[in-house]
Amino acid sequence: MSLLLNTTYAKADALPEFRLKAAFIYNFIAYTEWPNGIGSDINLCVYGENSFGHEISALDGRNVNDHLIKIQNKNHIEDLLDCQVIFIADSVIENLPSILGSLDTRPILTIADSKNAANEGVALNMGIAKNKIIFEANLKAARRAGLTLSARLLRLATKVYQ
Repeated sequence: MSLLLNTTYAKADALPEFRLKAAFIYNFIAYTEWPNGIGSDINLCVYGENSFGHEISALDGRNVNDHLIKIQNKNHIEDLLDCQVIFIADSVIENLPSILGSLDTRPILTIADSKNAANEGVALNMGIAKNKIIFEANLKAARRAGLTLSARLLRLATKVYQ
């Protein structure tokens, strides 16, 4: 399996920013191993204001590793427990401790694009540096959720928190 984006950096000006971020999220899902029993669907939930627009919708119905991605928008923390992947939007990032606390050790991949989010407990955090999309990984957060991030994915991260 090869990464859809074969480099850590993808030029943010070549494609719209959120199309690139959606492609990164697809790869994050593809290179994450969940424990057995998550079912045939991967519910990719956008929590808070959906800045992706239609770009994230392109993932709806796509297959990844024998799982069907289903996009859902969520506005309440209690609705996040049926998600396997949660993109935490900037509009709710100030509630990050409550969000992460509500997930406890459930097998949920958390993703954001907010400064310091990986350092604060999000498993994967995207950003832009020198007009390119980059990401950081928090292995401790992924392990706490019972998830394994592929070494191939981790090699592309600009920083990996242990």
